[in-house]
Amino acid sequence: MRKEQGLTLTGFIISAVIVIFVLLFGFKVGPSYFEYYSIVKQFKALAADPVARSGTRRELEAAFVARATIENITSVGAGDIQVTKDGNDIVLSAEYSTKVPLFGNLSACMDFSPTSASK
Repeated sequence: MRKEQGLTLTGFIISAVIVIFVLLFGFKVGPSYFEYYSIVKQFKALAADPVARSGTRRELEAAFVARATIENITSVGAGDIQVTKDGNDIVLSAEYSTKVPLFGNLSACMDFSPTSASK
């Protein structure tokens, strides 16, 4: 006699609740990480742009504001950017925190440090 194998109704409900919780968490936290990667992409593009590298800080900030508007970046403003020199290259970096409400009075607090430096 062969024993049946499979998922019981209780097991299915528990699995579904876990999957739904993980998906909802990802939907809440995901946009913050997408914005972080967008900021890193824009920092690297600005650091590689010869016009931005040879310009003044104000021109660099204006270029970032234009790119941030297109990419819908709201967490970092032009005044938050730190510009340093690394040889002939410039390195753009910033630090910011994001607080994402999950449910009830539970929130996820995340600290980000985007930079144009290669890691």
